[in-house]
Amino acid sequence: MKFVDEATIDVAAGDGGNGCASFRHEKYKEFGGPDGGDGGRGGHLYAVADASLNTLVDFRFTRRFEAQRGEHGKGSDMFGVKGDDIILKMPVGTIIADAETGEVLFELLQPGEQVTIAKGGDGGFGNMHYKSSTNRAPRQKTPGWAGEKRTLKLELKVLADVGLLGMPNAGKSTLISAISNARPKIADYPFTTLHPNLGVVRVAPEKSFVVADVPGLIEGASEGAGLGHRFLRHLQRTRLLLHMVDVAPFDEGVDPVVQAKAIVAELKKFEQALYEKPRWLVLNKLDMVPLEEREAKVKDIVKRLKYKGPVFEISALTREGCEFLVQKIYEHIAKVHKDSLAPVDIDPRFGETHPS
Repeated sequence: MKFVDEATIDVAAGDGGNGCASFRHEKYKEFGGPDGGDGGRGGHLYAVADASLNTLVDFRFTRRFEAQRGEHGKGSDMFGVKGDDIILKMPVGTIIADAETGEVLFELLQPGEQVTIAKGGDGGFGNMHYKSSTNRAPRQKTPGWAGEKRTLKLELKVLADVGLLGMPNAGKSTLISAISNARPKIADYPFTTLHPNLGVVRVAPEKSFVVADVPGLIEGASEGAGLGHRFLRHLQRTRLLLHMVDVAPFDEGVDPVVQAKAIVAELKKFEQALYEKPRWLVLNKLDMVPLEEREAKVKDIVKRLKYKGPVFEISALTREGCEFLVQKIYEHIAKVHKDSLAPVDIDPRFGETHPS
């Protein structure tokens, strides 16, 4: 299925049905009185967050949604039937904004959450609505009210606890496949990942978190170079960023420190809030560095980056250090979500393997 994270749609709720002006015409009912019913309400349009969806592709080709109008009122005290509602299923994390003003109207953040994106018009009043002790034979009736019509912009920002960022071929897809249930495409050429991938990491029964892998960034991404700039917004809702650095790049002459600094600069250009998120340094592909050279190489990279935060040394391919990284991530997420997540306990099945 093609990944689509932006769409523009036109929605039109149903108009209300017109009221009816009518009088009873029955044998032996000389003064039957008014019996014109009210019109029916027009159909609403709802948006519902569906956890089984992860793309807005359904709205890329079908762009107009129009609810049914209400039925007109009739004689014999008959009210019009309301128009059928329309329910649009959208991925969790969808932002619904007014396309003309840019105002954010709704955010679907919980599975099953439902919002009204266009309200149907109320039905008009029939003449029986105006009957009173002083107005025995009213002839007034009103037309139905028009339903709301809007042009909406849909934008999907995936919901994940942890986001992976780094240059192409830094090993992000390999890591997410090693620690979660995600199975992204992995190959030995740049830009293998073309759209965000989500994976659920199980630390222990009833203890898990969601990690997001986005396409690799390159210098100039904030100005449109490469693919990653299109998907940086998917990291805006994460609570922790893992900056993955390839310590043994395939191309000779490539400096991992220069690449890492370029990524940090792109984050700052894109959004200050994203730049200020907690960011951990993950040095990957240690299996390609001789054992006797690892310590010196790691110290050199950290020193030149002037990095003061947590540093993790892993090999996503061999899974060395991955279990320890997962445990520390969960501890961080659990601390952030004190009210929703249970205190972390080290699962004996994983052990506490410290990085080399």
